[in-house]
Amino acid sequence: MQIFKRGERNQPSRESMRSDRRLRVLVIDENSTARSVIARRLSHLGYDVALAENGFAALGLLVTRPFDIVLIDMGVTLLSAVATMDKIRESGLSPHACFVTIAGRLERPLAVEALESGAADHIAKPLDFDLLDARLRHLCAKAERMDALSRHNAELDARIARRAVELGETREALHELQADRARLVSSIQALNDEIARLNGRA
Repeated sequence: MQIFKRGERNQPSRESMRSDRRLRVLVIDENSTARSVIARRLSHLGYDVALAENGFAALGLLVTRPFDIVLIDMGVTLLSAVATMDKIRESGLSPHACFVTIAGRLERPLAVEALESGAADHIAKPLDFDLLDARLRHLCAKAERMDALSRHNAELDARIARRAVELGETREALHELQADRARLVSSIQALNDEIARLNGRA
């Protein structure tokens, strides 16, 4: 397990200026060379990158920090890519993470399996890192918009619920006022009747 961050002395690239914050990527790949290459390229593009050699190691990293993107090689064997995605979802440790899978260009069935299992995107090897960068940022921007919309809807539901309670309380108060008015009218009528009775005796 490794975590890569670009050194502070390096000048930020144009790509890293596209987002207000550095996106966090968890790369899961059993090939150590592939992990190192992906980490180096993505860190230069402005990402904070953590590396895991399998799904179990990835879950250990998720305990310590959430990630925006989980990039999984479909060739992992100790715990399959699909099983890894399932376990990460079940853990609830990174509920807003986007899953992106990678596999060779000729491994189309794996791409289909990944997308059918809930991956947000699939990238073919050899990786075009400019394309990967654009797609990862697009996915994160879309996820953030959806999250903002969900929060807005939740706030709207809460406001509606509060208004409903307030309306219920207002109706209750109105009913009480109407009951008080009816009692007052009845008391006045009774008083008038008593006055009329007394006047009749005089």
